Amino acid sequence: MAATKSAMTKEHKDALAQGRREGAAVRRYLEALSASRGKRGRKRTPASVERRINAINIELETSGALDALLLRQERKDLDVELQRLQSNQDIKKLEKEFVGAARGYGERKGIDYSTWREAGVSPAVLTRAGIKRTRRA
Repeated sequence: MAATKSAMTKEHKDALAQGRREGAAVRRYLEALSASRGKRGRKRTPASVERRINAINIELETSGALDALLLRQERKDLDVELQRLQSNQDIKKLEKEFVGAARGYGERKGIDYSTWREAGVSPAVLTRAGIKRTRRA
């Protein structure tokens, strides 16, 4: 006997859509946090990266083949870094979306406070999202 498919209810469809929206908001915010997390040492600015690119262009005129190869790779890496620095990704907007979505998402997925913290989310953002510090047994 063939099983009949029942149509999804509007509530079920709405719940799925909400889950997708919340998951996307959480993912975008965590990715932005990860991308903006700097390395140790002096912070680079778009101006300092551009200065180094210009210096590389000058060095390329007189460098040997192997050095030129290395300089071209450094320039390519710096171009990517410059694009990242110049991208105007609005972390505040992503944070606001995260605050609205994280609690429900975390409750459904069983994500506790300490896991959010390990992912790089600040205590202030977690408080605004309504995620309280808890202890799991």
